[in-house]
Amino acid sequence: MRIKSAQAWWVQIPIETDQQHVSDFGRLRTFDAAILRLETDDGVVGWGEGKNAAGSAGNYGTLVHLLNTEFGPRVIGRDPADVSFIWEDLYNGVRAEKSAVSGHSMPDFARRGMSVAAISAIDIALWDILGKADNKPVWQLLGGRKADRMQAYASGGWADKDNIGEQLQSYIDTGGFRAVKMRVGAMDSSPNGSAERVLAARAALGPDIDLMVDAHGTFTVAGAKRFAYLSRDADLAWFEEPVTGDDKQGMAEVRAATHIPIAAGESEATRYDFRDLATFRAADVFQPDPANCGGISEAMKIGTLASAFNLRMAPHLWAGAPCFFAGLQVCAASPAAFTVEFSLGANPMIHDLSKAPVTVSDGMIAIPETPGIGLNMNETAIKAYAIQG
Repeated sequence: MRIKSAQAWWVQIPIETDQQHVSDFGRLRTFDAAILRLETDDGVVGWGEGKNAAGSAGNYGTLVHLLNTEFGPRVIGRDPADVSFIWEDLYNGVRAEKSAVSGHSMPDFARRGMSVAAISAIDIALWDILGKADNKPVWQLLGGRKADRMQAYASGGWADKDNIGEQLQSYIDTGGFRAVKMRVGAMDSSPNGSAERVLAARAALGPDIDLMVDAHGTFTVAGAKRFAYLSRDADLAWFEEPVTGDDKQGMAEVRAATHIPIAAGESEATRYDFRDLATFRAADVFQPDPANCGGISEAMKIGTLASAFNLRMAPHLWAGAPCFFAGLQVCAASPAAFTVEFSLGANPMIHDLSKAPVTVSDGMIAIPETPGIGLNMNETAIKAYAIQG
């Protein structure tokens, strides 16, 4: 079995006006992603996704061009069963053969950003092909699953102080969630303004619901520490991306200053970035995004790192359908994973692209048992919303 074709599209799906929300990203009017289709010479199709933009909206023209003209052609003719070696070949580029012989990485100069996003898309699609070809879900190829359902948390929470409790309660009512996440940071007037919203949320939800907060890396170190202090009575389950990922020492300083667990990693790429989070003692929960960190292969390695450092993993899954379904496979197979992010903001990139409904019941999400990553792709929607490719 060999890869016969590779085709990527910039898919942009409009968000209905009454479902749009406003955060530090501004008003989100579309959901965008780079979606990749790989096909083998015997007709097996695998789907992947790459991500290069914060939030759900962004410009994917360059990433799609990279997939269609550079990275995609490099896997044509390859055996998808060589998924690990394909990853290393793409990462090491012109030095791939020397790296393989020498037994250590010699990556291309462009070793992060769009390059790893492109590798991520290919890796997810390759695993999808391997599962379908063997008629097994990917979690089975990865060594098995820990459970047939996993706890999910509702991800959203942009309302003001007077309405945040009602908004989060609506999530709980929708899927029986026992954990919810809200946004803080630059979208508020100050650390004090964020803390007021968080305390209002805790007062509305009571003590039995896990409450997480996500600052999208927009606090300064001083601001993050102040917010954590002002929110000390909210019993937060984690404080996500308190400061920019470029300041891991600062993140470690925040972690050392508060009892609130620190979660981070959605903007990090490869095991090497997460190694730094671990050795700097900067995070308690790793959050690799399969469409950005290096795909399923790398997310599993990151989970092993988390386990080795006595940390936990909760992949970032605010994404399109291929990334989300890939994340479900990782969550099922990694001993370090413990919860699944489920978007309660408008996410047509999951719900429009998956032919099967994606739902949460009693706060739990089922792990797919169908072959591959478990996604039955709606190719009609791809064609309807593709703007480049």
